[in-house]
Amino acid sequence: MDGGQSAQAQIIDGKAFAAGVRARVKTAVDTLKAEHGVTPGLAVVLVGEDPASQVYVRNKGKQTVEAGMQSFEYKMPADTSQETLLAKVEELNADPAVNGILVQLPLPPHMDDQAVITAIDPDKDVDGFHLVNVGRLATGSKDGLIPCTPLGCLLMLKDHFGGDLSGKKAIVVGRSNIVGKPMFNLLLQESCTVMVAHSRTADLPAECREADILVAAVGRPEMIQGDWIKPGAVVIDVGINRIEKPDGGTRLVGDVDFQAASQVAGAITPVPGGVGPMTIACLLRNTVTACCQQNGLPEPPM
Repeated sequence: MDGGQSAQAQIIDGKAFAAGVRARVKTAVDTLKAEHGVTPGLAVVLVGEDPASQVYVRNKGKQTVEAGMQSFEYKMPADTSQETLLAKVEELNADPAVNGILVQLPLPPHMDDQAVITAIDPDKDVDGFHLVNVGRLATGSKDGLIPCTPLGCLLMLKDHFGGDLSGKKAIVVGRSNIVGKPMFNLLLQESCTVMVAHSRTADLPAECREADILVAAVGRPEMIQGDWIKPGAVVIDVGINRIEKPDGGTRLVGDVDFQAASQVAGAITPVPGGVGPMTIACLLRNTVTACCQQNGLPEPPM
């Protein structure tokens, strides 16, 4: 900071923000039930025993029920054939009680993730990973389902800026199909000037210093340094990396050096407690969106 001054960035509390989204989703669900007799339903399919996936699926089920929706969970052993999984997806595609389908990734090595995602009805693809939804987002269609993590980032940014991002310079560090590319398209739709940066970007620190909005989604612990941040910029840190502590334990850190960046940024999401909680909240939101679209109903405000 100039003159040796340091000012602490505003911390964007993802936990509190996600709680607000979930509360609005519950109100929307209550409205759909009361006015239309419709209850949104989310089906989650878990193949195998991955511990992180098991925790995630359990949380999804709990929060789905808390929002007043129907939760359908299907657990399959790790040696399930791809044909069996695809048959389950087809069954869920045909079930009118199921508005959203999520097959938990990663799948076991003998399965083709893309083939399974492609089998999901795009209108029930609440992860937003189907190529039809990717295309809808890229072309600015309002009918698509948007990947949950980028959607959560966008909602937090719009809240911070009072709803208007137009004219802001944004950089997305990371070009994954799950976060980087959809984040680019969402920011572009909000009339930002957007750059996607990656491992081969020339002079990445200089590019980052130009940005009013920096979204870090590169999967490298604390890669983005404090002096890469434009003073007053808003930093959204999507990274979740587990690193070893000097005492032998581990801790979670983002893709941004939080301590250094928070002395320069205007606002920043912490890790943990920033973007993470928004992912499930946006999954629930997408399920309500899908339910409304499938039933030809107006979407309640969320």
